[in-house]
Amino acid sequence: MGETSLQVKLLKWTPNPEATIALAARLCYTETDIASLATSFKAGDEKALIKRLLAFGHLSPIEHASFTFGIEGVSRSLLAQLTRHRIASFSVQSQRYVGKTSNKSPDGVFNYVIPPRIKSLGQFYIDRFDKQMRQIQSWYDEWNQLLGDKGEASQEDARFVLPNAAETKLILTMNARELRYFFRLRCCNRAQWEIRMMAIEMLRQVKPIAPALFEDAGPACIVGPCPEGAMNCGKIRSVRHFFKTL
Repeated sequence: MGETSLQVKLLKWTPNPEATIALAARLCYTETDIASLATSFKAGDEKALIKRLLAFGHLSPIEHASFTFGIEGVSRSLLAQLTRHRIASFSVQSQRYVGKTSNKSPDGVFNYVIPPRIKSLGQFYIDRFDKQMRQIQSWYDEWNQLLGDKGEASQEDARFVLPNAAETKLILTMNARELRYFFRLRCCNRAQWEIRMMAIEMLRQVKPIAPALFEDAGPACIVGPCPEGAMNCGKIRSVRHFFKTL
């Protein structure tokens, strides 16, 4: 299969997420029963209330909405960064149970991700990277055979020679509060390129579902000063324009 690329698909989400959040928020301040409260909203109420919640920093109600993504074509390097976001659920394709032997791939090599900086060097270096991945594939196959080619029992140790470039697939679920925090960190220009690409695509897909909730989502600098200080990218105007029109 060889080189692969990022694919993100929003699979599931809380039905009417903004209405769910608004209901939870209003319940905190009313004596009305939940059934009556749920039918008392007027058009536009949810948007205005969510804006107030975000402005006041009353964020616990937005945890009642969650979003689930299917993600493919990302590296194990990205996975190591992603799982630092602990308020999330991850289901990841296993290298122990899912073998990466060359005979399982039409192209004779596991899927891998090439960093853009390497690709920018030109075709000679792309081919060189591919050659290195194929060398690693041969090492993996060798260890799998030496360990008896016993599926899980041999794959769990043969995988130790696989690189960070090796592709993985996962399903990711985050509540809206954590998702906004994720965007704040990972949409930043100083975030690692791969997770930034993924975060931007995730934001692009949730915005139409809950526009009030994600209207101001993105790196911290789109709503205030850059928190990176002297380490900032120096592109705050173009960053703000990009996320405003995303």
